[in-house]
Amino acid sequence: MSVLCLIANPAEPVLEPALIAAIHAETGGEINWLHRTIACEIIAPKSTDALSIAREAIGSAPIDAAVVDSENRRKGLLIADMDSTMINEECIDELADALGLKAEVAAITERAMNGELDFAEALATRVSLLTGLERRVIEAVRREKITLAPGGRALVQTMKAYGAYTALISGGFTFFADYFAKRIGFDEAVANVLEFDGETLTGTVAQPIVDKTTKLRRLEALAIERTLPMARTLAVGDGANDLDMIRAAGLGVALHAKPSVAAQAQVRIDHGDLTALLYLQGYEEDEIIR
Repeated sequence: MSVLCLIANPAEPVLEPALIAAIHAETGGEINWLHRTIACEIIAPKSTDALSIAREAIGSAPIDAAVVDSENRRKGLLIADMDSTMINEECIDELADALGLKAEVAAITERAMNGELDFAEALATRVSLLTGLERRVIEAVRREKITLAPGGRALVQTMKAYGAYTALISGGFTFFADYFAKRIGFDEAVANVLEFDGETLTGTVAQPIVDKTTKLRRLEALAIERTLPMARTLAVGDGANDLDMIRAAGLGVALHAKPSVAAQAQVRIDHGDLTALLYLQGYEEDEIIR
């Protein structure tokens, strides 16, 4: 049985009963509000084209639509990307900014996340430009420039409260991933290790690197360890480095993703924050831990 989900950003709660009624008139099914003005689901729509009907009715309004399976809807495993997913920034770009190289590095990051460049080569090129950056500067960037993405802590804490295991898997760096995973509440973090010579960066990362294959393998390994079918796993990210795990997970979500990634994901969230992933699983507002 399918479920049509309609979700707005909590910062812009524009989901109106009139819109839901208009969509429901064409799709049929059972209306269930998860959070007034923010999230509503239509259970078992009779139309086979419910998603297209919803998107046409939504038009340019900042509302996301997705169809999910009602079976195994609540997931027992969350695998999440970090940069531009659980945090708002790309850490390597902010480090480059401290050296006056943000534009150069950000251009490479953008192309890598779009899948236009080999990830390993792009990572090596960018990290080499950071050679000599001092640890104290990196700590200042982490403290002053990096911000948590809205809804992330609610997503992780709620899923954990209902028995899920949560993992932050990043092609970025442990210097950030370990720190923010702890702040958000993840059970584990995996990321690349920046190499230092004393208190300054050598311009290299430890091998092997964390890439798209690492993310996919960790998803598969954790599902096995926790005896979960893949149908009960959830993966979220925004870049080409996340596509393999997004495709493999029971629910794969492209969150504010690069167009090439969003086009290939099972579900795309262009407007909502990370709590959208809870509404996709059928969590109601009074179940969400904030």
